[in-house]
Amino acid sequence: MDPYKKLAAALESHMAGHASSALAGVPAELGTVTGSGLKLDSFKHELTDYLVADWEMKLKLPAFTLSGTVTGLRDNLGGAVAGSGTFQFEEAEIEPVELMLRDSLKPGDRVLAVPVAGGSEAVVICKVVR
Repeated sequence: MDPYKKLAAALESHMAGHASSALAGVPAELGTVTGSGLKLDSFKHELTDYLVADWEMKLKLPAFTLSGTVTGLRDNLGGAVAGSGTFQFEEAEIEPVELMLRDSLKPGDRVLAVPVAGGSEAVVICKVVR
């Protein structure tokens, strides 16, 4: 066997072991948002005070075109302008962009949560759908 391939395989195996042991202590589980809190599938009590992950990131939009209508514009004489047309947008990067998961969660939503503080609290990471 090529000694470089053998070294690469050994390093890959070693790193995979480190990654799996680092994640072994993170017991993510499914839960359901209720009207008054969060019910984890493996815990019989509802958590009334839970945390929700906040996501802030850069949004990169490709160039794209949309067709639509426009109303509410005024010409240089103050007259109303309305009509339909095609709108072309250039590529853009926007930051910071906030994803406000907490504001969009509704009772009945299924979520992925990570129990913390010995299971007395949980952090909702994301909404899950089938």
